[in-house]
Amino acid sequence: MNKPFVALALALMMSGVAWAQKPPLLPEKDVAALANELSGETAKRNLEGIAQFHRQRGSQGYHKAAELVAERLRAYGLSEVAILQFPADGKIYYGTQRSRPAWDAESAELWETNDSGGQLRLASYAIEPVVLAEDSESADVTANLVDVGEGTSESDYTGRDVKGKLVLVSTQPGAVQDLAVGKFGAAGIVSYAQNQKTAWSGENLDAIRWGHLDTFSKNKTFAFMISLKTAHAFQERWKKGETILLHAVVKAGQHPGNYEVVTATIPGADTKLKEEEIVFSCHLDHQQPGANDNASGCATILEVARTLQKLLNEGKLTRPARTIRFVFPPEIEGTLALLNSKAVNLESTAWFKYFKQGGKEWESVDWEPKQEALPAGLDWAKRIKAVVHMDMVGGGPETKAVFHVTRGPMSLPSFVQDVAWAFAEFVNEQSYEYAATGKANYPFISPEGGKEPLRAEYSFYTMGSDHDVYQDSSFGIPAIYLNDWPDRFIHTNLDTAANIDSTKLKRAAFIGAASGYFLAILTAQIYEEISRHGSIERVNEMWEAPRRVEQLSPDESDKMLRLWSQRSLAKLDSLASFMSISIDVIPEASYLEEQQRRLAEASGPEAPPTGDGLMKFARNPSLKGPMEVFGSNYLADELAKRGVTTKLKLLEYSGLWGRGEEYAYEVLNFADRNRNAQQIRDAVSAEYGPVPLDMVVEYLKALEAAGVVERVE
Repeated sequence: MNKPFVALALALMMSGVAWAQKPPLLPEKDVAALANELSGETAKRNLEGIAQFHRQRGSQGYHKAAELVAERLRAYGLSEVAILQFPADGKIYYGTQRSRPAWDAESAELWETNDSGGQLRLASYAIEPVVLAEDSESADVTANLVDVGEGTSESDYTGRDVKGKLVLVSTQPGAVQDLAVGKFGAAGIVSYAQNQKTAWSGENLDAIRWGHLDTFSKNKTFAFMISLKTAHAFQERWKKGETILLHAVVKAGQHPGNYEVVTATIPGADTKLKEEEIVFSCHLDHQQPGANDNASGCATILEVARTLQKLLNEGKLTRPARTIRFVFPPEIEGTLALLNSKAVNLESTAWFKYFKQGGKEWESVDWEPKQEALPAGLDWAKRIKAVVHMDMVGGGPETKAVFHVTRGPMSLPSFVQDVAWAFAEFVNEQSYEYAATGKANYPFISPEGGKEPLRAEYSFYTMGSDHDVYQDSSFGIPAIYLNDWPDRFIHTNLDTAANIDSTKLKRAAFIGAASGYFLAILTAQIYEEISRHGSIERVNEMWEAPRRVEQLSPDESDKMLRLWSQRSLAKLDSLASFMSISIDVIPEASYLEEQQRRLAEASGPEAPPTGDGLMKFARNPSLKGPMEVFGSNYLADELAKRGVTTKLKLLEYSGLWGRGEEYAYEVLNFADRNRNAQQIRDAVSAEYGPVPLDMVVEYLKALEAAGVVERVE
């Protein structure tokens, strides 16, 4: 460990700017107006409305939720309210996303039949839609149930005759359908897959996990999801030698449809800057109830929309220079469709509502969703300056949630996340003061909600929602990501409105509203006024580097501190670019430049790259989006077309602070024509922990073979 180097880094960090108890960035009258108007109760009422629908992509339930959101936006007085449609048929691509055909279910039931002919209903789609796995197909099957454990390897089926039978598995249906159904001839799947791994996983025996089949598998089938309690009861009966006979009836299937994206605006006031947009984003799809994931994010940005429009109408806020837009898409795939589309599809597509009895096709009916026209030819991605994305923001004490303001990826340094953290830290301070003393200027509590302090955390970049799409290097749009994790009820039937805290919704709404509004009004003039009292870029991320460098070799720790120092300066550059001013105007820039110089002197020159480390790559500009999205893996599909099926080592890699998919995401983002493979390797190592150069090179060459990047000589 280079102890003098680390000591110098610590010394350079000691000049951070801290906010007082007064509100940051915005005038106190604006903060007071937002705090007084935002309502956790109003947000929760809207959440309860959204949570009543089973919101699968392209489904009737999703459309009803979209209509509800659009109606609320109209009632709140927003402009350009529309439900945009993007065809989804399993063939059309939106950048790297192969569209998934819409999926609907009419009914599904699972029964157990005893020797006397009596029946016990085990699952009903009408009562609890989560029991039917997404992408299930119609069936009417009576068969014995066979336990095959995980069901993901051929050895799980050794000695078990599953042909024409139903298989009980502990994993997601999509992970077993090609083996169980395709290879061994099972008639269907019953799964008791557990939830994402947290400290509480598997503790609630009654929880039923949201299940998924593989959208594009050739082995079409159906799957029911059951609780751990039900699965254990089956297994105990098998030990006694019993046979379990089940009857499954399903009316469901895929069909051509549309991704629907609800959108509305608060138009900007500046003649030029109104063409720039600050976007509030969430995702409207998910299973019923899906209260925290993600009715909470949608209801919260609805509340932001209502509040901002009302305060503007009343003259309590100044109309922003930039346009503020609200979007409610299907998660990731709807965002990719939006950002990859320059022209809005205004052709209404017939919806498919009723299942043809006894068949496997959907009947078209004369019923089409409303849609208001928007100007065609909009280049959505170029208009958007920044995004406030909310995905799970309402978890109360029962969910065990920790609230995060998430930094952007190292590949896209931006000041916008520091804006959100300034407001989040203010809420932390005020809510703690209120919880500890019963007094605070801004307690941010709701009458029906809790009084606990927020305790938000400013977290390093993590993946898993639409912020990945926006911040992918093909779009390069910085995003504020507000989210809860862990959440003990995510993707289960227990993610209900009863577990949502209206105080938490109000606090998330304030952080988002204050951040988005500030970004919408931010100009060089506003910045000059703020600079008299503090700084926007106030969080030097090198503060947290020493917690990590202790795990690294001297060489790796030196590289890490230098790269994080460069990131801090790049964030200031993003601020200057946002306001179209020179970085020299920003006082902190000279300090950070000096910091970089002194760190470089202390660490000495870097060893020059050799061999494969010298290679440079640039992205294919016509192919936009991450490599892996729901049901679609562009890189794997393209490599398979070329006969390449070998697993890439980087995707299997686990680093000190990151997983293979995170390394891969950033490796592609860093392929910018300028960095060589060694520099890309060093950058992702500083972000997620050291990774072998050969893994990075192998992944870059795979991207090249698939046409995602090209070699730069």
